[in-house]
Amino acid sequence: MLAGRGDGGGRRPRAVFMAFGTQGDVFPIAALAAAFARDQEDYAVVFITHSAHRSLSGHLAASNVTYMPVSSPPVLAAEQVENISCDSIQSNEENESFSMRKKAIQIEHMKECLSSVEEVFGNDTSTNGDFIVINFFALEGWHLAELFQVKCIVAAPYFVPYSAPTTFERQFKHNFPLLYKYFQEAPTNTVCWKDIIHWMWALFTESWGSWRENCLNLSAIPFTDPVTNLPLWHVREESPLLLYGFSKEIVECPGYWPSGAHACGFWFLPMAWQFSCDKCMELSGNTNPSFGGVLCANHSSLEHFLIGNSYSSGPIFVGLSSIGSMGFLRNPKAFLMVLKVAIELTDYRFILFSSGYQPLDSAIQGIASSITKSSEAETPCDDSTLLFNGRLFCFSG
Repeated sequence: MLAGRGDGGGRRPRAVFMAFGTQGDVFPIAALAAAFARDQEDYAVVFITHSAHRSLSGHLAASNVTYMPVSSPPVLAAEQVENISCDSIQSNEENESFSMRKKAIQIEHMKECLSSVEEVFGNDTSTNGDFIVINFFALEGWHLAELFQVKCIVAAPYFVPYSAPTTFERQFKHNFPLLYKYFQEAPTNTVCWKDIIHWMWALFTESWGSWRENCLNLSAIPFTDPVTNLPLWHVREESPLLLYGFSKEIVECPGYWPSGAHACGFWFLPMAWQFSCDKCMELSGNTNPSFGGVLCANHSSLEHFLIGNSYSSGPIFVGLSSIGSMGFLRNPKAFLMVLKVAIELTDYRFILFSSGYQPLDSAIQGIASSITKSSEAETPCDDSTLLFNGRLFCFSG
């Protein structure tokens, strides 16, 4: 299906976009995939990400992008692993440690990635024009691109989120002296030590080596011969294209960056993708001033909180993003009490988006139910609550 024929009867090239992580990691790459599919209609475009981001499927389908989910969660916090069914990771141990269960989830994740990419490329020996785009949390795609012999491009909406350990270069030079020389002596515009130290060092970790060797039948160490373990002196790959989704006016591209790195400007999501409510999206596009508010009746309370009161200053927005789901918000009630103190000591109002983090939502509802005065704990709609004399607007989204 994905390797179908184009309008002229020829083979359709395939583009796989693979992005893992939270919404901030994944959604900009999904927007790139959709834009590419609209611009290059001869391509069969696929987007691989977590099933937790299934809300993207409709937007992607509208741009003729095939959505392929994998079951792994966007982040792995200890409490999340406890809630994942053992059947989904084929484990019979009920009391295994967090690290062991996390490892099992990662192994299953790699299997699903291989299966998905194999479904796209596995039935066609021709790869002309094919490529894979990955973000920094989808390094599986780099190794799979090597397996299926297609070009790999890296796209990131922010600067690389990790750096090599301080001892990496010394240890690499000691363990792989010939490979170190291979990168140091690389010709211009080919993979060199600048690429390795900038981001590719993460491809050389032990976990990738065992997967490459045992599951993909590749050499354990990238850029080496699988039989001799010597560098591929006769093969010099181009420095991989690394596209950053920010402006060079904001972040300069210094000379020590690899030649393939480019700042491309900011990648903004289509407006339609930024609404969780279809009615609000419809109203936002209506420019008739007599039509009423810009949010639907269910969410008009947020609009009123923003503009419909006598406070001289605007509210302070508190967005936790994935902090909760990553396990960094251990005591949601204490966090709410901090906001309460700030409200009592100042004239500020706050808007809190819980990002759907259930323990925080439960803490909000617990405080709301304990307040007897209705003016202090109003519930404007199903997904929002007003606390602390109406000065903290809590939105579960």
